[in-house]
Amino acid sequence: EFIDSYYFNQAEYIRFNSTVGKYVGYTEHGVKNAETWNKGSVLAQELGELERYCKPHAAILYSNVL
Repeated sequence: EFIDSYYFNQAEYIRFNSTVGKYVGYTEHGVKNAETWNKGSVLAQELGELERYCKPHAAILYSNVL
């Protein structure tokens, strides 16, 4: 699971969660940003990072934990 969170003044306002597959906002400002980011190229970039880095390295990182 890949999670990318954004904070302002120690409060989380938006998060990308690979399980959900999109950005989710937690404040009024975060909800507006999430709607915009989910429609644009920002979501495609985040999904690209998931495919480029997370999936190939998941087995390696998991074996290090064990």
